[in-house]
Amino acid sequence: MQLESVSLEPQRAAPERELLCIFGTGDLGRSLGLRLLQSGYGVVYGSRRPRSCGPLPPGAQVKDHASAAKSASMVFICVHREHYQLLETLSPVLDGKVLLDLSNNPRKGMYPEPNAVYLQRLVPRATVVKGLNTLSAWALQNGLLAGKQVYLCGDSSEAKQAVGQMATKLGLSVQDRGALSAAGELEDFPLRLFPEWRLPLTVAVGLTAFFYFYLLIRDVIYAYVEKGNDISYRIMVSLANKVFPIVSLVMLSLCYLPGVIAAFLQLYRGTKYSRFPDWLDRWMLCRKQMGLLALAYAFLHAIYTFIIPIRYAVRHKLITLVVDEMKDNKTTPFDFDQMEAWATDSFYVLGILGFFLYVLLGLTSLPSVGGTLSWREFSFVQSKLGHLTLLICTAHGYVYGWNKFLRTSTYKWYTPPGYMLCLVVPSVVLVLKCLILLPCVDRTLARIRQGWERDPPPVEKGDVCATNL
Repeated sequence: MQLESVSLEPQRAAPERELLCIFGTGDLGRSLGLRLLQSGYGVVYGSRRPRSCGPLPPGAQVKDHASAAKSASMVFICVHREHYQLLETLSPVLDGKVLLDLSNNPRKGMYPEPNAVYLQRLVPRATVVKGLNTLSAWALQNGLLAGKQVYLCGDSSEAKQAVGQMATKLGLSVQDRGALSAAGELEDFPLRLFPEWRLPLTVAVGLTAFFYFYLLIRDVIYAYVEKGNDISYRIMVSLANKVFPIVSLVMLSLCYLPGVIAAFLQLYRGTKYSRFPDWLDRWMLCRKQMGLLALAYAFLHAIYTFIIPIRYAVRHKLITLVVDEMKDNKTTPFDFDQMEAWATDSFYVLGILGFFLYVLLGLTSLPSVGGTLSWREFSFVQSKLGHLTLLICTAHGYVYGWNKFLRTSTYKWYTPPGYMLCLVVPSVVLVLKCLILLPCVDRTLARIRQGWERDPPPVEKGDVCATNL
């Protein structure tokens, strides 16, 4: 019988975990402590009531503020600014510590100086770093941190490096925003409400209001004043279904108009190194949001179109027509019109193709889809297919008008119909794009975008000497 060999060497003790301190036992403090414990750190909470501070993550310690701060080199400040006076009394204990300020304010401009700067003034011998204030308790609890970008700022590069290493261990992506004087900008980040969507939403709401009241006057009010017909019931569906495609087409054309303007500016200046005007820069940065709003209006147009046959007014009109023919014992003469059939089928086909390409553009705008495409593929979809979408949707509008522009009854109160107004901007964009695609223009523009300049700046002698050296 052989005995199994047993090693008598003592087992190595597990390495001691780095201890981090958290001031604040609210939702944010508890969620942050749980995440730190899961990442291999030790956590000690500083509380005014260590014995009755509520449930904390398993494995965490809780002490009074002074004892908790003494045991850690980094302290997370998860309390509101109103409680910073307590930190001033702990100034001797916090000497040499790294204080990571996660606080935010309910609104902008509440205080004359940022919270982190105020904290640094209260505890001058500690090193304050502002950061991680864009994380929510919900995101920390659910572990939605992989690749999420957070911002840091502080006057000590060593302190920011320590905080950055901790954040990277949590799965975060860190961006350094400079000195502590940038803390105000970081504190304003969580208070932003759709900053990239403000201009597109303003344009969309403005266009919707303009065309809605314009068509209300031309269709509803005109019929009541001139003919005595009350068709106000059309306001809910028929009028809205005219506004949605108009705004959608204009918004789509506004996505590609700034690119055309930028191309002509580069051709006029003969260089790509001259900065665009601020209004054009801002316009180009919100093209994605404008395209998504255009897609939303296109969806509304499609849904409203589907419900037209089931409306009460449409069903009543059809039944009335049939009953009148039965009462008079006659049939309405109806000759098949080849031209009208071609126009109707072309109108529907162009609408379906345009909506399909609309959806395709919207899908490639999603980060999860666009990230799988190469730059050439993404550029092809957003540029080539985008202009094709604009062309098809514009043709959809032209076929809708067909020969209506020749009738005097179309111009009610001497005003053009809405579809005629909405075709102006996309038509201009397509004409300008065709001019850019001309070989002589396209070659010059390609050379400019590759770095060629029509009038290069003169090279100074000092620059030549430095290059030679």
